[in-house]
Amino acid sequence: MGKEKAIRELEDLPGIGPTTAEKLKEAGYTDLEKIAVLAPHDLSEISGMSVDNAKKAIEAAKQATTLEYNTASKIYEDRKAIGRISTGCKDLDELLGGGIEAKSITEAYGKFASGKSQLSFQLSVNVQLPIGSGGLAGKALFVDTEGTFRPERIESIAKAAGLNPEEALNNIFVVRAENTSQQILTIERADKLIKENNIRLVVVDSMMSLFRSEFAGRGALGERQQKLNAHIHKLQKLADTHSLAVYITNQVMDNPAILFGDPTTPVGGNIIAHAATTRLYLRKSKEDKRIVRLVDSPNMPEGEAVMKITTNGISD
Repeated sequence: MGKEKAIRELEDLPGIGPTTAEKLKEAGYTDLEKIAVLAPHDLSEISGMSVDNAKKAIEAAKQATTLEYNTASKIYEDRKAIGRISTGCKDLDELLGGGIEAKSITEAYGKFASGKSQLSFQLSVNVQLPIGSGGLAGKALFVDTEGTFRPERIESIAKAAGLNPEEALNNIFVVRAENTSQQILTIERADKLIKENNIRLVVVDSMMSLFRSEFAGRGALGERQQKLNAHIHKLQKLADTHSLAVYITNQVMDNPAILFGDPTTPVGGNIIAHAATTRLYLRKSKEDKRIVRLVDSPNMPEGEAVMKITTNGISD
């Protein structure tokens, strides 16, 4: 008897040829893990194969997929190696446990002129600094959805950071997205750009602006949230795959249900709330000062820091 063929792709499963595999991929079943958890009748209905053949294909998919287990100590060691980008403000870095973390999504929300975009400019420069000096020795991809990107600010921040302004500008890849399709496609197609250019920071400023304008009204809410969910999960996948940091800015609204305290609420609902690893709430204070509140973090306590926005960027 010949050696059994190793199962690595959908086409390798018994009873599934190239045509059936293509049909499954079009339906969203792109890998063995998704086949392994299907019920035989569901696979039969999607693919057109018999229930018996579907059972064999599912069993083969289960045998071909493996689960990896790690100890908590191994995960802890891996986390120690995760890089961080300095915000330029020591108090804020301390609040965040060392800066904006790679392999995760950091969301900053607040009203107009609260400093969200200023922080995105600072991070786009600081990511270029050497590892150990507040950076990740990499470049940035900046998705601008509101036309707020200002190269002049990059120039002045880079000079203050001791970097060559022209080089700093060339190390930031800017995409001006004018609709949600462009915003989504930029992230969907980013893998090659990231790999070839050592991009270690992805900025989306702002995340929800185009989604809010294109999907207005309750009738469009379901479709909006579905697209938003896929979009933000792709951002997390980029962060994990390429060990980069994702920084997104978000708009706010006043929640009339909150009678006492600050009624300011970030838009995007539970999808953004659950997807963002770290959430920051920025608000204006006196003159050029901004108060940054750490609202949510898996490993740092809630707290506040004061940062200053100057011509040279963000400082204590």
